[in-house]
Amino acid sequence: MSDNAALAARVRAASHLTGTFLLRSGKTSTEYFDKYLFEADPELLAAIVDGLTGLVPAGTEVLAGLELGGVPLATLLSQRTGLPTRFVRKKAKEYGTRRIAEGGEVTGRRVVLVEDVVTSGGAVLDATKVLRDDGAVVEDVLCVIDRSEGGRERLAELGLTLRPLLTRAELDAAAAR
Repeated sequence: MSDNAALAARVRAASHLTGTFLLRSGKTSTEYFDKYLFEADPELLAAIVDGLTGLVPAGTEVLAGLELGGVPLATLLSQRTGLPTRFVRKKAKEYGTRRIAEGGEVTGRRVVLVEDVVTSGGAVLDATKVLRDDGAVVEDVLCVIDRSEGGRERLAELGLTLRPLLTRAELDAAAAR
């Protein structure tokens, strides 16, 4: 079994749930990958970040973790790569700095978004718009799981390249073993 296949099996075993789940996109799914279950396991999180490290494009200047699931990924990825990180809120807080991207400036910097699971890509599209409005150069997105439900295509429409560690097909194949 390849390293990626073994990781897919571990992620699926840790986080795959069945039932009825409302997704951020508004769709209902009978399957759900609970990011908190794979991010709360320190050994599995370390293995995931090891895999993500190899996906960081050359020339990246800043990693940006999306609230909430992307934050622990970006933080550990920052520690491993030496790249600074930013934390992107779903909406700007109404007090203090009132920023949507915390941790430093993004203007003129090549920023790579870090997300846990991409389904429709809505959260990534929202973050991209805000960061680009702030002057960031955003072209790439790392994620742990691409659910392969149209997110990659929607992101491509905005000139974004999705770089998933695992795809839905790899997770399904892991279930068949």
